[in-house]
Order: sequence, then structure tokens, then C-alpha cells
Amino acid sequence: MFKNAKEVMDFIRERDIKMVDFKMVDINGTFRHVTIPASHFSEDTLVDGIGFDASNYGFAVVEKSDMVFIPDITTALLDPFCEVPTLSMTGNAMIIDYPHNRPLPQYPRNIAFAAEEYMRKTGIADRMLILPEFEFYLFDNAGWKIDSSHQEAYVDFEQAHWNSDTEETGNVVPFQKNYHIAKPQDTTFECRSRMVLHMEEAGIPIKYHHPEVGAAGQFEIEPQLGEMSKMADATMMIKYIIKNTAQENGMCATFMPKPVYGEAGNGMHVHMLLMKGDKPVFSDDKGYSHLSRTAHYFMGGLLKHVASLCAITNPSTNSFKRLIPGFEAPVTVGYATSNRSAVIRIPAYAKTPNMRRFELRNPDATCNPYFAYAAILMAGLDGVKKKIDPHKNGWGPYDVNLFNLPEEEKKKLKGLPTSLDQALCALEEDNDYLTEGGVFPKELIDSFIALKRKECAEMSRIPTVPEFDKYFNC
Repeated sequence: MFKNAKEVMDFIRERDIKMVDFKMVDINGTFRHVTIPASHFSEDTLVDGIGFDASNYGFAVVEKSDMVFIPDITTALLDPFCEVPTLSMTGNAMIIDYPHNRPLPQYPRNIAFAAEEYMRKTGIADRMLILPEFEFYLFDNAGWKIDSSHQEAYVDFEQAHWNSDTEETGNVVPFQKNYHIAKPQDTTFECRSRMVLHMEEAGIPIKYHHPEVGAAGQFEIEPQLGEMSKMADATMMIKYIIKNTAQENGMCATFMPKPVYGEAGNGMHVHMLLMKGDKPVFSDDKGYSHLSRTAHYFMGGLLKHVASLCAITNPSTNSFKRLIPGFEAPVTVGYATSNRSAVIRIPAYAKTPNMRRFELRNPDATCNPYFAYAAILMAGLDGVKKKIDPHKNGWGPYDVNLFNLPEEEKKKLKGLPTSLDQALCALEEDNDYLTEGGVFPKELIDSFIALKRKECAEMSRIPTVPEFDKYFNC
């Protein structure tokens, strides 16, 4: 990790680096980038930054869109996917001001930092540690076409069950039977190992990788626990590495929540715990599932605000095609131990005090990780401040399979929003917990809602193939 500009310039000279790439993040959580010749990098670069037009990033109005990107050299790494030797780093967007530039409050990375600072000011904790699970599909082929006379999307994976009559090596995986399947059927093992090696080289410790349930090429890579803002950076880099490594191996990767009809969807379950100094805030041997009262209040905040959270943690129309019963996806607002049908699951295997935690199971990787992780923290802190007890509010614990309850019992349960439109309505009505302490600017929330409303309207106007099947001969 570099400490100053001189160390960066020495590295550039010693490694014969030709380009320095600055990766920025837009409102959707997508990388954008600007690249300069490495010979132009200097101490002034870290002070003056790189000017850019933020109006195209979704979080700045046009009349105030001129911004400066200030690189964060602690994030610098050698980009393994560039033929020309390239040093890559992310950083922060700043408002041009005199005599000193100011952080742009709406910039995703600044939101994460603001949420952590707010947490420290509350005195509840010093650090939030999180562990997102990255589920994704690897396809040999994928494509789509949408025009006036043709709507089509297709995916293919050589080992998928639909290729049982053409796959010449006999490595077809039975429907929904891909979980932890071994070689020779696990044909992407080497590709995923390369992904993990790239992540480790980028300073992201990885717990493991493995095949997931979906037999059309679903897999998972899971990092180790990390501090929230650093894990947001890592999330961006993990997705970048997975997509680029897949492309190098002649495949394409997608984090789309429901890319294959009838198969398991891609979630991004987020494990979390709080630390105050060296003390685990969530641990208590006398509490339910060994969790403290603070942990329960934190869960209460998440469950109280989960509908509005969905607009940020599940911000695509496709997200809600995953959040349906029958595919290990959570649909019920509640908590339980070792129960994948509830929104919050407490893993029974996390037995040591420093590991005691729970996971929020509804998020997916279409989210902007800086917004999503910060929003999760703000919702949980609101629960602690207001002492929102999940048990007294009727949210559990649900230590039964909620999918198997009688229909009359299911009707008593509160569910997640069933569409992005519903989630956006919830966010419009419930966002005070996000603006607390100035963490999420109201202007950003309004811009985000407007952007996503536009997406919903665009999607609603496109005829789909199932609609032809249902209504063509009406």
C-alpha cells in the first residue's frame, strides 16, 4: 500500500508503468474511468486531481456539475487485465471551491465514509464489519435484442441441463443440482481460481469459492469480513475481476438477480457485526442465538426499514423476480437462526464472540455497494437508537421453514415489496433514517428515486415474450 506520491512514482518507474487509471463510481454503482500517461502523475495530481463532468454520473445537477476527482493512493493496484502496464486506483469526488475543495456529499464513496463517521459519533460502535456473498452466473454465450418486431434474450452454458442431448463430454449438471458439484462437471474451477488469485493480489482476502445451486452455471465467491467502506471498494473490484476474468476465459459473467427462468437467482447476502475497540458489540451468551440486545435492536431497525431499504439494496426491476418463494430467496420480514426463508438469518456456525453476526439476505449485486452498505448501517443504528425490538414487533424469531407454513399462517406474515415501484414508494415515505446526520443528502435520494422511476416506466412499456404467450390469442 502506498503512503505518498513519491512511493507511487518510484513504483511507476521501477515497474515501467505506462498508464495510471482512475476509476470513478456513478449513481448506479458502475465503474467509469479516466486514464493519464504515467509520466504525468505527480504530487500535484493528488492535490489538483482530475476534472470531470459529474452531470453524466447521475448525482450532480448540470449547473453545478464540474467536479474534481482526487485519487486515493491506498487503493492503487496493478491492473491484471491491461496489456499496457497500468496502475489503477479509485478515489473521491470533490466540489471545486476556494481555497480548498470540498467532498461532494452525493458521491457514493463519501456516503460510506459519512455513515461510518456518524456511527462513531453515536458511540454505539467504532467499526462495522461486513461480508457480502457474491453469487453470479458464468455463461458460454449470452445476448439479447429488443426492437419493434423482435424481443429476445438467450443464455447458454455447456453443462446446463438443457444441453443433455448435445453435450459431448457427458458433464451435464442435473437441474438445480449444481451445489458444490466437483470435477469433471465443475468445468469453470480453474477460471474461478484465477479470479480468486487476482482478488488476493488486489489485497482482498477470500474465504472460498464454489458452485452454487443453479445448474445453468451459478457460482459463488465469498471474501472474509472487512470494514464497511473498504468492503464497498472491494465489492467494486471483485465484480470487476469476475467479469474480466470470465471474458479472458471465453465466457461472460452476470450478477443479474434472475437471469435464468426457473433457476436459482443471484443474491448478495450481507453478513454484519459491530465492534467497539476490541469488543464485539453483537455478542451475548445469554441472548437469543448468543446475540446481544444491541444486535437485536440493530435487526429491528433493518426489519422496520426493510421495504425502503429494498429500493437501495435491490434497485432493479429484475431484483424482484428473484425475491419469490421456492428458490432459497427471502420473502418474509423476520429473523431466525439457520433459516434461509427469513430476511435476516443468524448463522449457527458463527460461535466465537468476535464472529457472532447475522446476514441480511435480500440484497443483490445490482446495488451501488456504497449506498447499500451505508443504508444498512443507518437502518441498524436507527434501530439501536430507538430500541426497536424485533420480537415485540412480531418479526420472529421464525425457527420454522416459512415456505411450508399453511396458507392461513402465511397470510399473517409481512412480506418484502414485490416490485421496484413498491420499494420506491416505501423509500419516498421512509427515508429520515438515511438523512440523519446528513449522511444521505435529500437531493441524492430524490435523484435516485427519479432515476429508478424512469427505469420502471421504460421497462413497463416493453412487451415481453410471456405476454405474447398469455394474451396474443385473447
